[in-house]
Amino acid sequence: MVLDQIGKPLTLREIEKPVPKQGQVLIRVGACGVCRTDLHVVDGELPQPKLPLVPGHQIVGEVVELGEKVVGVTLGSRVGVPWFGGCCGKCTFCLEGAENLCDNAIFTGYQVDGGFAEYCVANAAFAFPIPKGYDDIHAAPLLCAGLIGYRSLSMAGKAKHIGFFGFGAAAHLIAQVAVHQGRQVYAFTRQGDLAGQAFARSLGAVWAGDSLELPPLSLDAALIFAPIGELVPQALKAVRKGGAVICAGIHMSDIPSFPYSLLWGERSIKSVANLTRKDGDEFLQLAPQVPVKTEVTVYPLDKANEALDDLRHGRFEGAAVISVR
Repeated sequence: MVLDQIGKPLTLREIEKPVPKQGQVLIRVGACGVCRTDLHVVDGELPQPKLPLVPGHQIVGEVVELGEKVVGVTLGSRVGVPWFGGCCGKCTFCLEGAENLCDNAIFTGYQVDGGFAEYCVANAAFAFPIPKGYDDIHAAPLLCAGLIGYRSLSMAGKAKHIGFFGFGAAAHLIAQVAVHQGRQVYAFTRQGDLAGQAFARSLGAVWAGDSLELPPLSLDAALIFAPIGELVPQALKAVRKGGAVICAGIHMSDIPSFPYSLLWGERSIKSVANLTRKDGDEFLQLAPQVPVKTEVTVYPLDKANEALDDLRHGRFEGAAVISVR
């Protein structure tokens, strides 16, 4: 499924099977998750994607060919490919262990073709082994929703009472991790989304309500997964002094002005940028221990536009996944 023009539907067509270059692997795609970042790319909210482009960056499949000088990945292995597809290894950020901030990073399904296709190539150093117990479809959301959610939760430190604003793909996975760690989850959904609130409670949330409500106690931290800037001051109202508001998306609408009193008291606002390979290794080892269960709605490849539209309008709980096989 190919994006030829920003703002237009993807089109289904035959393209040449890619050939892995040095350090790359060729993957026969089994499934690819559908992420809100894909919407940001299709809608032009992330500028200057490669065009034409095959979107998709929560890829799970089988390695069927190795490029030159590939180490650590074998033929026939099942791997997952995330949004963060490579870094330079030479800039200040890479040398300081912050490869997720690399000035020359490569992003899957944005600057290089992704997983809405039967085959894709990927940097072998950024392909993660898939934990046992997950089939391709249920593993796919772990590669972005799970990884970005995990990094967001990690940035909350030792927070005990945590708010989740936007209870979609990432939140439904990381809520399970938070509960496993003994934290208390407070879920904030779209106004009137009683089904979403019930879904959050079924995953262990101790409270669920509308995004404009205040929780029954002051939170230690709030994670914002919805790309809505208006939620930042609302989350600040919900956290205690010294608490953190963590914005987990790659794109967010403008944050409106708010009184300094909401930030005062050593509250902080942080953003999450991409992920590191350390995040990937840690989360994919942790997921089967919890175990993290993915709630998925499955679409065939030729229905990718329908999946994107359903995601845009919140027509399912959990995550959407494209089944390629």
